[in-house]
Amino acid sequence: MHLGRPLPRSFYERPCLEVAPDLVGAYLVRRLADGTRLVGRLVEVEAYLGDGSDPASHSHRGKTPRNHSMFGPPGRLYAYRIYGMHVCMNLVCEPRGSGAAVLLRALEPLEGALCMRHNRNLHPGQSDLQIARGPGRLTQALGLGMEFDGKSALRDAVTLHLPESREPQRRTKAIARTRRIGIQRGSELPYRFFIPDCRWVSGPRNP
Repeated sequence: MHLGRPLPRSFYERPCLEVAPDLVGAYLVRRLADGTRLVGRLVEVEAYLGDGSDPASHSHRGKTPRNHSMFGPPGRLYAYRIYGMHVCMNLVCEPRGSGAAVLLRALEPLEGALCMRHNRNLHPGQSDLQIARGPGRLTQALGLGMEFDGKSALRDAVTLHLPESREPQRRTKAIARTRRIGIQRGSELPYRFFIPDCRWVSGPRNP
């Protein structure tokens, strides 16, 4: 599978609600220490704003030791743990200090699916749909733990790439937008973006 250059910092420096839909359909690449490459197509993301208008955002009450990476340079990773065990991964957006990020909710495995299945401890009878449908499954499949919090997504172990033939203006029309899922505060805000009719999407199509 041929991949072009990784997305540059300027891609992430834009408003979070512009970056989020543009990430849908992008390739997420994870390079392991042994040279193995895991590749998946992002099919679902959620935007979390840092301007004080989004009560569900971890940055809503300001910078803390837990969320400090969210206020870092655009193009960095922000990782956090839920339920004390699952890791969720985000991409920091907007100028440094903004506190905005995009949650990576689901991807379609394209390369290295067997390795992803092994990382997820799936037995042979379980469907490939169990690999990365959901933010916790996605990180486990790609071997992304809390040690990636604050790391760059512009090079090295984690990068993102746009399909070379993609036309953003036309592609945007094919992306669905709904309210976010799995949260209580700010659940009415339509900041979830995904590929409609895609079986790899983790949640309902019309929540």
